[in-house]
Amino acid sequence: MALVMLLFFIESSWSQTALEEPQEKIIHYESPQGLGDPIALLQKRLAEGSTTLSFEPGRGYLPALLKELRIPISSQSLVFSKTSSQRERINPQTPRAIYFSDAVSLGWVPGGKVIEIASVDANRGPIFYTLDQSEVKSPRFSRGTDCMQCHLNSKTMNVPGLLVRSVHTASNGVPIAQVADFVNGHNSPLQTRWGGWFVTGTHTGEPHLGNVFATDPDHPEQIDASAANPSRNLMDLRDQLDTSRYLSPHSDIVALLVLEHQVRMQNLITRANYETRYALADLEKNASWSQQRISLAAEMLLEYMLFRNEAALTGPVRGTSTFATDFERGGPRASNGRSLRQLDLKSRLFRYPCSYMVYSPAFDSLPSEMKSYLWRRLEQILTGQDRSGTYGTLTPQDRREVLEILRETKPEFATWMQKPQQLGMK
Repeated sequence: MALVMLLFFIESSWSQTALEEPQEKIIHYESPQGLGDPIALLQKRLAEGSTTLSFEPGRGYLPALLKELRIPISSQSLVFSKTSSQRERINPQTPRAIYFSDAVSLGWVPGGKVIEIASVDANRGPIFYTLDQSEVKSPRFSRGTDCMQCHLNSKTMNVPGLLVRSVHTASNGVPIAQVADFVNGHNSPLQTRWGGWFVTGTHTGEPHLGNVFATDPDHPEQIDASAANPSRNLMDLRDQLDTSRYLSPHSDIVALLVLEHQVRMQNLITRANYETRYALADLEKNASWSQQRISLAAEMLLEYMLFRNEAALTGPVRGTSTFATDFERGGPRASNGRSLRQLDLKSRLFRYPCSYMVYSPAFDSLPSEMKSYLWRRLEQILTGQDRSGTYGTLTPQDRREVLEILRETKPEFATWMQKPQQLGMK
C-alpha cells in the first residue's frame, strides 16, 4: 500500500509531464524560466557566489540550509512510517525529520543520500527539489516531476500539492492501513491524526495516534486508549530513539497542528490560482462556466481560510519546544499588537479565525479576478452581511477583530474597501 506523508518523491528520471498538455500551456509548471521560489533564488545566490552552504559531518547541508532559508529548528516533526524515496532508511529508530517555514518544507533522514525539498513558487505552487548529501564545492539543487505520482491527484485537489497523512503503522515502520475518516488539514479531530508520527507535547481529550504502533494487522485501529497511552504526554523523544543525530529531541504537537493547517491552505491557494487561469483561458468559449469556476474555487478557499470546518481542540494543548514562540514572532501586527499568527490552543488553533497565509506571496500573486472576488466576499462576511449557514457561527467579535486586523495589515484589502470600483468590482 503506497501511503505518503509530506512525500517529496523524487528520482532521477521521469518521462511524463506533471500537468496535461493543455494545462501546462497555461501554467508552465515545468518551465525552469521565471521561477521565484526560495530554492530557485538560493540557487541563484550560490551560482553568483553571494552565499555558500557549509557541509557538516553526519548532517550534511541540513543546518546550513535551515539557516539560509530561515527555517526554525523548532519546527522539527518526525515521521517513523516508511515513506518517501528514502523509505529503506526510515524506521522508528531513524525517523524522517520534517522542517518547515511558510514557503519551504525539508525532509531529512540520518544517513540519507539527499535532502528532499518542497519550495513554493508564488505562481506555480510547490516545486520539488533534492540536494545531494555529498560534500562538493558548488552544491546544486535538482528538480524532478516524478513526485507528481503522489502530489498531483484528488488528495491535492488536482494541483501540485503537499500532504500530511495519518496511517496505522507497525513497529518496524511499515504502513498497514490508512486511518479512517482522516482528512488532510485542520479538519480532522485529534484522535485521527498523526498515525506514523512521533508527537511531543500535552493535550486533553481523546488520545491522538502519534507515538503508538499497530499490533493487530487485522484491526490496526485498536490501540491503547488508557491514560498511560504515550500519545498523551510524551515530553521528548530521548527514551524512544537516539536524538543526538537530530537537531532537536522534539516533534512538537503545535508545529504539527500548524503544518497541517498550512499544507491544505497552500493547496487551496494553488488551486484558486490554477482554476482562475484555466477559467480566463476559456472565457470566450463559456463565460458563465468560467465565472462559476472562479467562484467555486474562491468559496472553497474562503471556508478553509476562515476556519469554518476546523475540528475543535480540547485544550489546553502545549508543545515542548520553542516553536509556538518562534511562530508567533513572525508576520505583521496591527497597531494594538494583534496578529493572525497568535495561537489559541484551547478550543481552536488560532486566536483569530483567519489564516496567516493571507500574507504569503502565493496569496498575493492570485490573479486579480480571484482577488477581487475574495475581497468582496470577505467584506460581506466580516461586516456581517453574510449570515448563511456556513458563516452563521462566526461570532460578531471574531468578524470585527479579523476585519480590523486585515484592514491594518493587508493594504490591498484596505484599499479595496475604500475604493472597490478601482479594482473593477461592481
